[in-house]
Amino acid sequence: MHKIIKNRIADVPAFVTDYLGMSLALAGLVVFFGIKANNFFTLTTFRTIANQVPDITIVAVGMTFVLIIAGIDLSVGSVMALAGAVLGLCLIELNFPLSASIVVCLLVGVLCGALNGLVVIGWRLPAFIVTLGMMEIARGGAYLVTGSRTIYIGGPVEVITETSVFGLSLPFIIAVLIVAAGQLVLSRTVFGRYLIAIGTNEEAVRLSGIDPRPLKLAVFVLCGFLTSVAAVIHTARLSSANPNSGYGLELQAIAAVVIGGTSLMGGRGSVVSSFFGVLIIAVLGTGLAQIGAQESTKRLITGCVIVAAVILDHYRHRIRKREK
Repeated sequence: MHKIIKNRIADVPAFVTDYLGMSLALAGLVVFFGIKANNFFTLTTFRTIANQVPDITIVAVGMTFVLIIAGIDLSVGSVMALAGAVLGLCLIELNFPLSASIVVCLLVGVLCGALNGLVVIGWRLPAFIVTLGMMEIARGGAYLVTGSRTIYIGGPVEVITETSVFGLSLPFIIAVLIVAAGQLVLSRTVFGRYLIAIGTNEEAVRLSGIDPRPLKLAVFVLCGFLTSVAAVIHTARLSSANPNSGYGLELQAIAAVVIGGTSLMGGRGSVVSSFFGVLIIAVLGTGLAQIGAQESTKRLITGCVIVAAVILDHYRHRIRKREK
């Protein structure tokens, strides 16, 4: 009987067990804080979480793709600030319509992502160093565009966050749709399979006759594009463009993706699991705030959760290799 149960468990696809584990972890946090905090199980709390996660979710999708090819992008926070600053400049200073301003904002993210990719690929430099440089470049650009001050926008962008469908905010729906599209691309397309192969063994991909360079460039461009989409949502939520926006966003995105089980070494990851990672961090932060935890305590606990997730993923990967 034990052998039969073990064989049946082994027949379950790995992604199903991963999603089940993430779901149980998220449910456990919700139940824990529901018991500990008086006002956690309220519509206001869940609405607050839903309004907070769209921008980080969208960035986490892009970061998932980057980590899968064994890369990293430390510039996403600064690029979001720069793209938001350009959006505010176009709307307030240049009097562009909202649609044209959004297009320019998206182009900023695409350009930053393309520059990251071209430098990493063209000079074969570590993505860590290149995107670290872009982090400073984009942050400096955000300060120059805004004159080191916050640009208050108000009405022209508030329509984005005020729009709702079936009680769900438009940004949240957009984030969920991007997660679904990202997962389909990663798991159901040739492009997604190539990315996993590049992260697993780039040299083998090259020897098989596939040029990994345009694929890697596409990933960095995609990450930049999604970061600028997040910039539109973030700017709309704050009704302003702040050059200080996005500080620490890259660490939050990497943390969410790692908690979701994406390997820092590349070759393995899931967009849906990254979304679970975002929700876990959001619920953890909101719950700790409601029970009165200090900021230092919140950071300490969040850091421990990240380290625990990496250790768990390490052992899970070893067990699967042993089973094969």
